[in-house]
Amino acid sequence: MMINGFRWIGLIVATMIGAGYASGREIWEFFGHESGLAILLFTIMFIISCYVVLRISYEMKSEHYLPVLQEIMGKKFANIYDWGILLYLFTMLFVMISGSGATFETLNVPYFFGSLLIIILLIVVIPYGMNGILSINRFLLPLLIVGLAIVLIIFIIQQEVPFVYQFKEQSNWASALPFTSLNVVPLIAVIGAIGQEVKSKTEIYIACIGSGLILGLISYLYNISLIHVSDQLFFYEIPLFAILNGYPNELYYIMSVLLWFAIYTTAITSLFGLIARVKEFFKVNKSTIGIGLILLAIPFTLVGFSNLIGYLYPLYGLINLYVLAMILLFPIIKRANRSKI
Repeated sequence: MMINGFRWIGLIVATMIGAGYASGREIWEFFGHESGLAILLFTIMFIISCYVVLRISYEMKSEHYLPVLQEIMGKKFANIYDWGILLYLFTMLFVMISGSGATFETLNVPYFFGSLLIIILLIVVIPYGMNGILSINRFLLPLLIVGLAIVLIIFIIQQEVPFVYQFKEQSNWASALPFTSLNVVPLIAVIGAIGQEVKSKTEIYIACIGSGLILGLISYLYNISLIHVSDQLFFYEIPLFAILNGYPNELYYIMSVLLWFAIYTTAITSLFGLIARVKEFFKVNKSTIGIGLILLAIPFTLVGFSNLIGYLYPLYGLINLYVLAMILLFPIIKRANRSKI
């Protein structure tokens, strides 16, 4: 039970720490100054949301997120948000292509080359499926998470960053709502599909509390580090590199490679999710669909990584507030319905 619980922690954290999060751009877009309370609220809401979704998935023994979504929201709204998830996956595809270009740009390689490389590698992997790259991802993402935590802790110690920032000023607390709601969609999509594999409620408690505390702590460490270099962030598409500035080149390159793999695997996950859904509407092979989706995504990548996250992530955060509200209220509504019977 314990081992499976930790297994689900890895899955949940890996789902959350995609390229937007790992790069620091997502953290800075929602948090920043006076956000300590916001991160605490996010941690609490994430643990509750994770528990509700995983508990429903476990009870329904679901193999797909749609039944879970329908249980939370009802069939009518679930079908609407099902299309929303499709749009979200397409957004992630072109944001990740742009993120690849931005990563290479920080290494003094043209943006175009970084974007072209990930496009070629995405096209190459389509016929082979995603199992191979996800196996690599299960190895690389823990390295990214551990590496990120070590970099942030060393940075905080070396730069003497105050661990408690602006304790009395917490005006940005409300940002916890759109930040949590933004991350509810991938959470539902992933853990809504593992219900048949969860064996006990103990696993659920371990998975939800453990992943929530890990993400809350990393978010806080990341945020106070970014506040310390906030005057430099204007010059970086990827805020992580502002923190890495001054570190040995070897560490800079290692984190760049790990971040790029996070970008690549996020792009693959999004692409194959899109292919699986779109092939229901078109009677062509998956390679044709995949290439078509990539070509459709290319024009959007010209907007730039930071601009895409700056515009789209807050928008999705607002759109998904209803989903978050229904998840948080689900135990209350369910209990009220039972009492009427």
